[in-house]
Amino acid sequence: MSTVLLVDDHPVVREGYRRLIESRGRFQVVAEADTAAQAYRLYRTHEPDLAVVDLSLPGPGGLDAIRHIRQFDPAAKLLVFTMHQNPAYALKAFEAGAAGYVTKSSEPGDLLHALETVDAGGRALSPDIALALAGDRIDAARAPLSDLSPRETEILRLIALGHTDEAIAEALCLSLKTVQNNHYRIRAKLSAPTDAQLTHIALSAGIVGLERR
Repeated sequence: MSTVLLVDDHPVVREGYRRLIESRGRFQVVAEADTAAQAYRLYRTHEPDLAVVDLSLPGPGGLDAIRHIRQFDPAAKLLVFTMHQNPAYALKAFEAGAAGYVTKSSEPGDLLHALETVDAGGRALSPDIALALAGDRIDAARAPLSDLSPRETEILRLIALGHTDEAIAEALCLSLKTVQNNHYRIRAKLSAPTDAQLTHIALSAGIVGLERR
């Protein structure tokens, strides 16, 4: 039986997904976290076979949790399970180290199939994200977030949520200078001289606005 860390900031939601994950008797949820920092601590404590991570968490989001877990364990098997259906955000999750991406609007069987695939060492996408990614490639439109790294994407999300550089530095365990340098690069890459414009881009890209699902 494979062990699972479940990361979501809603206890009732976690309870439902824990029952679903354990329904086939192949997986056991050994720990639950509601923040990125707690996810990292519990991963180090339990070293589960897989982690199922939501992207919308209070403070640092799922991308930051994935990044820190991968730094601790480069072989970590991480599956994103989220409301975010933006293909650009899915790509950022894979860049950060996720092996799978399933949306919460998917059928329950899609999550279970993705868990089995990631557990076996493969990559998994729910059908809606696979279709969105294919459409994005066919359209050949360059998404606004394409040039941002996963860390820059997470900093952009926090900027759009109204956090100051000082608060972001504390939340992400980075120096203030590092955050300020990233802030400058994000503005340059997105051709957005103000934080208001950055917020508009973040909203348009769908990386904020779904925090309260």
